[in-house]
Amino acid sequence: MAFRTQDLYAFFTHEIAKKAGYTGPAIPPGGPRVTGLEYDSRKVQPGNLYFALPGIHTDGHKYIDDAIGRGASVIIYENELRDHRDGVIYLRVKDSRFAMSPVAAAFYGCPSRRMTVIGVTGTEGKSTTVYLIWQLLRLMGKKAGFFSTVQHSLGDDALENIEHQTTPEATAVQKLLFEMAEKGAEYAVVEASSHGLSPRTNRLGDVDFDAAVMTNVTHEHLEFHGTWEQYRDDKANLFRALDRDDSACRIAVINADDPSAAFFAAATNKKTQTFSIRGRDADIGVISIESSSKGNCYKVLLRETGETIDIRDQLPGAFNAGNVLAALLAVSGLLGLPIREIAAQVPALRPVRGRMTAIANKLGIEVVVDYAHTPSSFETIFPPLRERLNKSGARIISLFGSAGERDTQKRPQQGRIAADYSDIIILTDEDPRGEKPMDILEEIAKGCFAAQGCESVSWKRGENLFLIPDRPAAIRKALSLARPKDLVLLLGKGHENSIIYAEKTIPYDEIGETEKALAEIEIK
Repeated sequence: MAFRTQDLYAFFTHEIAKKAGYTGPAIPPGGPRVTGLEYDSRKVQPGNLYFALPGIHTDGHKYIDDAIGRGASVIIYENELRDHRDGVIYLRVKDSRFAMSPVAAAFYGCPSRRMTVIGVTGTEGKSTTVYLIWQLLRLMGKKAGFFSTVQHSLGDDALENIEHQTTPEATAVQKLLFEMAEKGAEYAVVEASSHGLSPRTNRLGDVDFDAAVMTNVTHEHLEFHGTWEQYRDDKANLFRALDRDDSACRIAVINADDPSAAFFAAATNKKTQTFSIRGRDADIGVISIESSSKGNCYKVLLRETGETIDIRDQLPGAFNAGNVLAALLAVSGLLGLPIREIAAQVPALRPVRGRMTAIANKLGIEVVVDYAHTPSSFETIFPPLRERLNKSGARIISLFGSAGERDTQKRPQQGRIAADYSDIIILTDEDPRGEKPMDILEEIAKGCFAAQGCESVSWKRGENLFLIPDRPAAIRKALSLARPKDLVLLLGKGHENSIIYAEKTIPYDEIGETEKALAEIEIK
């Protein structure tokens, strides 16, 4: 682990002060030596700079004295303060959270300029595409780091991400990039969420991106962005960031199948390349594809040369072909190598844990864990699974919920889509947070009743529709209803390691819980 200390005068220059929104007197030489950056007063160490952040549930200004008591020597704040302690430097800015990005970047020496940085944004497919790009770079002999919702790497093997947060706060982003650079990483792959790209958080505002990838943009996080248009516009900030300098080497990769493809292409002046899995005209596009529970085989056309190549992956789900193509375009563009050469490495790519992860068992049923939790992700994964299982006459038993204190409009949509393709539905907790679990499930159920249903299924509670808030109990119910060859599809939690309730957060592992439940049934 790399650590860094900086003289405040040395890194809090006039330029950084201006970017951070500080208009007070210049910092004189001989100021304190800052030992780290913190926005949680409980984690402050002697010599730290503390950011007092206003929040929904609490206000960091209340904890300034606590931070000073733990040794903070510099305070960045935005609300007026009554008292100032001797020996402590106070820097008032317009927006403390916005200020974290330029201050953190300066403190860590602008680490993104020391590497080639690839940002990946989209509603779905971000974590997988980040992971695939990272793997391909390593397979091509490059030292690379990455961070995503699921995992991170500082240049070595991947480690699990113990937080739910996709893009961490700016202080963590810059520290991760610094540690990658210190370890000799040539490339950094960053999962760029809409929250992280929004100027309201500015988490990625001072990351120097060399490549931008858009997987898709659909309905999500309206509780934060307000409108879908704002959500899309915030995501496009990743592509606008490419134009911060006149480098001709920067590239943009866009999903040609997405209705917003032209919007993202217009957000940058850099070279744009496209991919398609639906037969649209693109730089690389799928001509035909065969999918199974073990992966995909597909033939793609390369527009530039007119040649076709065959690709085989080990990523269950036909939609993953798009993630592979996006990764191929990004790596090919950055390394200046033919796609055919890089595509030879695709069979070695590993899937992300919790993304279409098959759970082995002795019951003769198919059990899959996936992170899908939006209407668009449901529309992506359900149709090909339904088509495949129709051939064998097997059923789909789907289990899912919807997050509390998040976008509520998607709940009935999730229910409707699942009901269109499932034979049995079990609704259960995802992360209820401060909402009543059963209220969330009832909202989803309304969508189920409004659906046409798989083969005109009539939805009846207690027969083919169950509302069971307790997730482990719901999993056991789903498995108990399964017959040989049936598919039990467990959605919404994927890799996550907890379930968040109003008063507590309980440890949770969807894959581990499922394996435990299967073992109990097998013993019986």
